[in-house]
Formats: sequence, C-alpha cells, structure tokens
Amino acid sequence: MRTVLKWLLFLLLAYYAFCALVLFGLRFFRPPFTAVRLQRSAESLVSSDGSLRQRYVFVPASRISAHLTHAVVAAEDSRFYEHHGVDWQELEQAMRDNERRGRLWRGGSTITQQLVKNLFLTTHLPLLRKPLEMSLALLAEALLSKQRILELYVNVVEWGPGVFGAEAAARYHYGISAADLTREQAARLAACLPAPRERRPDRMPHYAAVIMKRMARLGW
Repeated sequence: MRTVLKWLLFLLLAYYAFCALVLFGLRFFRPPFTAVRLQRSAESLVSSDGSLRQRYVFVPASRISAHLTHAVVAAEDSRFYEHHGVDWQELEQAMRDNERRGRLWRGGSTITQQLVKNLFLTTHLPLLRKPLEMSLALLAEALLSKQRILELYVNVVEWGPGVFGAEAAARYHYGISAADLTREQAARLAACLPAPRERRPDRMPHYAAVIMKRMARLGW
C-alpha cells in the first residue's frame, strides 16, 4: 500500500512539474494543442460522425476585439482582476446554490480555472477534476500575467463543435475576424460559453443583453 501511495505521489508531482513547465513556456509560445481538443478528437473518432474537423487559429490580443475580452470577463468571471486564480467568494455562493437546488448546477470556476481545464484536463468528472483545476489555477496565476491568461483563454476555449478560439468563432459564426466583432456580437459569443456545443449566438439575445449590462457596470 505504501509503495502504491509513493508512486501516486511521484506521478502527481511529475504531473505538476510538467504543467508548470508548460505554463512557463506559454509566457512566450502558443499552445499547439490542448487536452480538451485532444478529447474532442478522440470522441469524434469513436462516434458515428467520424473524425470532426477542428477550426483553430491563435491570434494575439491585439487582433481580438476588446468587446470580446470584456464580454467574456463580464459573463464568466467578473472578479477576474481581483482574485488569484480561485474566487473563493464565488465558489462559496456556487456551493450554496447547488445545495439549494439539490444538484450540481454550477461550478463557480474562474477564467483561470477554465484555462487550465482546457490545457491539461477534460470536461468529464467535474467533482474529481475540481481540486486539480483549482491547484493548477493558482500555479497559472503565479507564472502568467492576467492579460496573458485572458489572451490564452479566448484563444483556446471551445465555441461550437470543432470551433476553438476567438478567431475561429468569429469566422464560423459571423464570417468576420475576431478584431471586427461588435459589442453585441461579442456578448452573444460570450453567452454561449457555459454550453458552447449546444448554444448558438443567434439564439442568445436575452443573455447577451444581460452581459452587456454587466459590461457597462464594469466600465466597458
């Protein structure tokens, strides 16, 4: 039993060392792939649809509309610039909401947590994934600036079946570049993020309006 625990501890430390190395490298380089993209590729291979074509183009923050980054923060993590990877206040509220509803309704994840989930984890097993996600988020915040975290997130997050990142999302949903997204288009894209494989921007007018009000309250 002790030998098994030692090996598990060794593997966990090796995993964290690998993640730390990757995160440090992401200060300078673009991620060529992510765990979630690999997951989607594997899922498509065993599905009846066969291999799913993936759209992914990484672009620097200067080529992404500020409306989109603002909308994403307003929709996903309004305290993004205040916490250090984990928003304990939001997490506590999410736990109360889940307890009141009697089910796992929302996770209270920050943008940083969602970034490390995309980079290193999967969309499955949320209860087992959450501790790893939280610890990796703290590591990411220690190694990356807030602006870099946000730039990476909007470039790797899923925005539809096989659609990853702001540039691919803007071209797939609107036929324009990410730099040309309007305020409303950005809000509609941000409104899809809780369930990007089911939601579509043209079906999200009400939530997009809520997001734009949040943007205004945040000074955007």
